[in-house]
Amino acid sequence: MRWENERESSNIEDRRGQSGGGGGLPFSVGGGRLSLGTVAVILIGGWLLGINPLTLLGLLAGGDIGTGQSLAPTTTQSQQVSGQNDAGKRFVSVVLASTEDVWTKIFAANGARYTPPGLVLFSGRTQTACGVGVTGAGPFYCPGDRKIYIDLAFYRVLQDQLGAAGDTAQAYVIAHEVGHHVQNLTGTLQQVEEARKRMDQRSYNALSVRLELQADCYAGIWANHSQQARRWFDAGDIAEAINAAAAVGDDALQRRAGSSVNQESFTHGSSQQRQAWFRIGNETGSVQRCDTFTNRQP
Repeated sequence: MRWENERESSNIEDRRGQSGGGGGLPFSVGGGRLSLGTVAVILIGGWLLGINPLTLLGLLAGGDIGTGQSLAPTTTQSQQVSGQNDAGKRFVSVVLASTEDVWTKIFAANGARYTPPGLVLFSGRTQTACGVGVTGAGPFYCPGDRKIYIDLAFYRVLQDQLGAAGDTAQAYVIAHEVGHHVQNLTGTLQQVEEARKRMDQRSYNALSVRLELQADCYAGIWANHSQQARRWFDAGDIAEAINAAAAVGDDALQRRAGSSVNQESFTHGSSQQRQAWFRIGNETGSVQRCDTFTNRQP
């Protein structure tokens, strides 16, 4: 992936080096959040497989999704705190910028205006509108403040523990979380949360899978449109993203954790499903083809 010298996003906050999020449980919530996958199973032994990340969408402190008050600093000071201009920061800035270009164009073609998310780099833990974000949770999107949170240490986990190496695999992670932001803007997250109130856990898990698979499909759309615009993928680059999608499949994570595969506990989808929906987005570039809620196959 030839990302050097491409445009960087200005919607980056660098909180690395700041003190952490203070007290409270790492999974306390105030605005809901959506993560790439249950990677924390590997990092935090106490997090049981099958926990549904969509339960974090419920505003336990009251309020509506997307309107929570951020506990994070609101000044630009957080953007300058580290003074770092390292390759990792530049990489995520370039990828985020490309998602801005792609989704701005897609929204405009449908008569709408795209408002991009922010992306927060942190180390260890940080305050968010969804509670205290921790490294062990993996990258996640918080609809309460419309920001993506990532500790770049996760990329070492992705490569060394999950076997998904390569910069395109890393870009897929960001594109997936941006997919959740698109769902927030289009009202999909809110519709799913409303449906959750009428469902048992098994049905809700199945709905969560459809939500996550759509975010994978949206990541594929980003790959399609960004390639048309930048021609930055070489042979094998897309295979890296597909491999990453497989690595964070529920079945793959359950096996890696030494558990038997329990499909009823899936909240993100199997490796095969995640790969398939990324491919659909990448091959078609069509938002309409990413209706995972109506189309149950794959």
